[in-house]
Amino acid sequence: MGQISASVELPASPERVWSELSNPSNFEKWLTIHTKWKGDVPAEFSQGAQATEVVTMLGMPNTITWTVDEFDAPSALSISGTGMAGVKVRFDLKVAPNDTGSTATIDAEFEGQMIVGALGKAVEKDGKKNLDDSLANFAELIGSA
Repeated sequence: MGQISASVELPASPERVWSELSNPSNFEKWLTIHTKWKGDVPAEFSQGAQATEVVTMLGMPNTITWTVDEFDAPSALSISGTGMAGVKVRFDLKVAPNDTGSTATIDAEFEGQMIVGALGKAVEKDGKKNLDDSLANFAELIGSA
């Protein structure tokens, strides 16, 4: 199993950060692995909600139907799903107050028969770069909103 994590400090209230981070309509603005949504997308996430997304990592698209496992506004959102070749993915998005505003954190886990050895390390490395780039994009979005 691979695990990656990234976080960013933002000069905005936790409520404002949460409203942007947990909004599925915003994913295309900041989440680098987001390619497109398929079918209906909820206006906002809620416990048990589902949405199907095409994500791209290492140049390979993968369709994942996400289920919201935890929704604790304005601080935590956990989604999980299974993609092609049985790859299981979980994302935990968290927002916490800090001295200057908020800290947004994304933790990701992925596992599957194909996510081992050299390919597993490549996915982990690419995933970490994507999380870092995504949170940099998110910081720009918060700064311009």
